[in-house]
Amino acid sequence: MQRLATDAKAGLDTAEVARRAERYGPNRLHAAGAPTFVGIFFEEIREPMILLLIGTGILYAVWGQPADAITIFGVIAALVAAEVFTEYRAKHAISALSTLAEPESIVVRDGRACEVSVESLVPGDIIVISAGHRVPADARLLEEYGVGVDESTLTGESAVVRKDAGALLAAATPLAERVNMLYAGTMVSGGHGTAAVVATGAQSELGRLAALAQEVKPPRTPLQQMMANLSIWLAWFALGISILVPLLGWALNHQSPRTMILTGLSLAFSMIPEELPIIVTMVLGLGAWRLARLHAIVKRLPAVETLGAVTVIATDKTGTLTENQTEVVQFDPLDRRRRMLEIGALCNDALESGEAFVGDPLETALLRAARADGIDLASLRDETIVREEFSFDNARKRMSVVWQARAGGASRVAMKGAPEAVLAASVLDETEQAGVRAAAARMASQGMRVLALAEGTLEQDAGATQEAVERELTFVGLAAFADPPRPEVKGAIAACRGAGIRTIILTGDHALTAAAIAESVGLDARGHTLSGSDIDALSDEALSDALDTTAVVARVTPRHKLRIIRSLQSRGERVAVTGDGSNDAPALAAADIGVAMGEKGTDIARDAASLVLADDNFATIVNAIHEGRTLFDNLRKGVRYYLACKVALAASVLLPVLLRAPVPFAPIQIILMELFMDLAASAAFVAEPAESDVMRRPPRDPHTPFMNRGMVSGIFSASFGLFAAVSVAYLVTWFGGAALVRAQTMAFVTWLFGHVFLALTMRSGNDPLMKRGLFSNRVMTAWAAVTIAFVIAVTFVAPVQQDLKATALHAADFGLAIGLAFAGTFWAEVPKALRALNAR
Repeated sequence: MQRLATDAKAGLDTAEVARRAERYGPNRLHAAGAPTFVGIFFEEIREPMILLLIGTGILYAVWGQPADAITIFGVIAALVAAEVFTEYRAKHAISALSTLAEPESIVVRDGRACEVSVESLVPGDIIVISAGHRVPADARLLEEYGVGVDESTLTGESAVVRKDAGALLAAATPLAERVNMLYAGTMVSGGHGTAAVVATGAQSELGRLAALAQEVKPPRTPLQQMMANLSIWLAWFALGISILVPLLGWALNHQSPRTMILTGLSLAFSMIPEELPIIVTMVLGLGAWRLARLHAIVKRLPAVETLGAVTVIATDKTGTLTENQTEVVQFDPLDRRRRMLEIGALCNDALESGEAFVGDPLETALLRAARADGIDLASLRDETIVREEFSFDNARKRMSVVWQARAGGASRVAMKGAPEAVLAASVLDETEQAGVRAAAARMASQGMRVLALAEGTLEQDAGATQEAVERELTFVGLAAFADPPRPEVKGAIAACRGAGIRTIILTGDHALTAAAIAESVGLDARGHTLSGSDIDALSDEALSDALDTTAVVARVTPRHKLRIIRSLQSRGERVAVTGDGSNDAPALAAADIGVAMGEKGTDIARDAASLVLADDNFATIVNAIHEGRTLFDNLRKGVRYYLACKVALAASVLLPVLLRAPVPFAPIQIILMELFMDLAASAAFVAEPAESDVMRRPPRDPHTPFMNRGMVSGIFSASFGLFAAVSVAYLVTWFGGAALVRAQTMAFVTWLFGHVFLALTMRSGNDPLMKRGLFSNRVMTAWAAVTIAFVIAVTFVAPVQQDLKATALHAADFGLAIGLAFAGTFWAEVPKALRALNAR
């Protein structure tokens, strides 16, 4: 402590923290840097699909005209730049999530406890450690009560190491045997205490290991892998069309080999589906970023895919459904109020932080009530010494401490916990116990949480074991706590019900307390409540049947929670489950979506979860599901549009060749078409607002293939309309005796209008376009405006016409092109409008 120049009680002052932060730097490991634009550019141009495009451009430069080659490489540059920017935005959004999810640590500074980011810790800081949290830096224990640490991440040993703050060890003691030390990255599995930070960041033991580790690229999500595989299959299809069309054009129509080779290269350029993996990355990355803005931080990207498939939310009550503003509101008996508050202050791990307190909500509520009752907490704690502590756990449902007055005297016991758990350790006859249970039930039925308090004297000859301490105590009374439901939860649960998602409350509270809260937020708990003991008595089959109508499970342990999740999953449900404690980690890992609490959750819970709620609010889960459904909708729309355009292009080129007509597009026009369709698919659809019925549909079945029958039929029906419009415009003009350049310009302009109209109609699956608003998607509106401006340039600006092998069109030509494009795409709005009318 002398070397660190710090104080065990007051810690460092703010000025000294600033000086040490400048000297030692942030408490951060050698992590991979944030993605850079240049880095992603070089990664992108090494992708096989992009290399194929570049190869096609080189061949075109060899066979085609120099001006055309320059245009092609300009298009390649624009495509690569758009894709790099898209990928950069997505990866940067994912990278930023690590900052949003940064954990906090309780530290003593300027004589008061406060919560600070782990990154701001410096050597000499006095940190408070507790069960379930990760050790934030290497530290020397100062005091501890039952501290056990899992150091397997550092030493490889799976056994929990029991720590001893009083041990004095030789400097040469092996790391695994340093029982008076804590190391960054290890997990506190039990107990609590304080420690002085001795090393941070790269200077910690974990930091030295991290510096040696190599950067590992995260694996693709299942959806990304599926899209990559689909891209490969479609690339072969594109190459087949690119070879078939030139061969048929040469064999049937006797068009020049040079023109046919350039056409084939252009088709390969435009039809290779290099954008598909980018669309998925864009949706997942920016989706994760948008979820973070809703206070739902994604830790694993597959969670973004799974959100829309959730059918059951198994949620905790306290802080998630309630406001987490717990206050003591009632005592029984009232004349023992003062003594109950003194016991509650002694049997308490919360810390004073100025006028506020830091710690468990029930414990901080007891301290606030004690202070309000005139109890001098500082004097109370200064005048007593805590000899031993037996922390709360889900099996015992109680906490006890052995304390002694500094002035001397017998050792005393203070206990608090669930009424039934404290009664079991108290000396009361059956009549008295029945009276306590009735009082507890009355309080619980009003939606209040109930704690019992007891005390006793520890015999001098008795050992300070848990069994010796927690027996034959004097029951003192009951304290009731109110924590009102969050006002937005009732609407969120109703939204879940409308979306086909059940909500089940899993809580350690009394069944009557849980049922009262459930009723207040819109759940029918009457006759639909189970307890942990009920679950123990049920077989797996009976539990599965019971859960079909259950709204509340009370007095639930982590073991019960895990069994409930597995039972629901065996019925085919996709379960999102919330948790905040160390013991919740197995359930969070087993759930389809594990949701950890960001404010009150432990680091172990966060590590096991795939989603972290920054505000611990149930409504945030519902908002995340809404966003997840929207993201998946937009992904399907973008892919459907992208592939429909590809299929329409292939058919539009193949039909005229089979009819012994020239190819309907000049090679340079085909290449430019790729640029416009790619930009719409990769950016415009991602920005599409949610459909009005997104939370009125049943959950998506995750086992349904992405490219299912509906998706495939949607691609071909949409592509047929665009293909028909382009083909009619071209063939009518060509067989009507017009020059080839005029016929190709008609096909090109019809395509450009048609694929804009197609994007507008494919913005929604159910809502009519007019209901959504023609300009509600600003990205798509901007893209459509640029496309129309390009059409005007192609048909009115002579230099552009010359470069793009186009010509001017008459008003009648524009009327025909726009009319065919509209008819070939906007027919899809008719069934949407009819459904909207019927819905009224």
